[in-house]
Amino acid sequence: MPDYEDTPATPKPGYKQVKVGDVEDSAKAHGLGEIQEARFATGDLETTQVGVTWFRMHPDQRQPFGHHHDEAEEVYFVVSGSGRVKLDEEIVELAEGDLLRVAPEVTRCFEAGPEGMVYFATGQHMSGDGDIKPGWWTD
Repeated sequence: MPDYEDTPATPKPGYKQVKVGDVEDSAKAHGLGEIQEARFATGDLETTQVGVTWFRMHPDQRQPFGHHHDEAEEVYFVVSGSGRVKLDEEIVELAEGDLLRVAPEVTRCFEAGPEGMVYFATGQHMSGDGDIKPGWWTD
C-alpha cells in the first residue's frame, strides 16, 4: 500500500488541460524524429502519481531500444494504426482500439505497421524507474 503522506499535494486547481501538440517532442530532441514522436506529458500536466506519454510512430519504423521498469506497471492504448510489440521473447500484434497492460519487469519495444501507429502509455510515475536496452529487438 502506498504511503500517501509522502505523496505531493495535487496542484491547484485540481485539473490541468494541455494539447498534445504543445508538449515537447522528446524523440526529435534525441535524434529519433525519423522514427517517432514521443511526448512525455507528465510535467506539462503537473501530475504527481501518474505518467502519461503520447507516441506517433512513423510507418514501418521500430524503436531502437527496449525498456522495462523496476516498479511501474504500464497500460498502452492504440489510438490509430497498427503495429507490433515485443514483450520479452513474444511478439504481439496491435491494432486500433487495443489496450495492453505490461508488468514492470517485462522488456518492451514497439514497431509500427505500414500506416504508422499512434498510441499512449500511462502508469505510475516513479522518477528513475527503469532501464533502456539499445538495440534490444533485432530480427
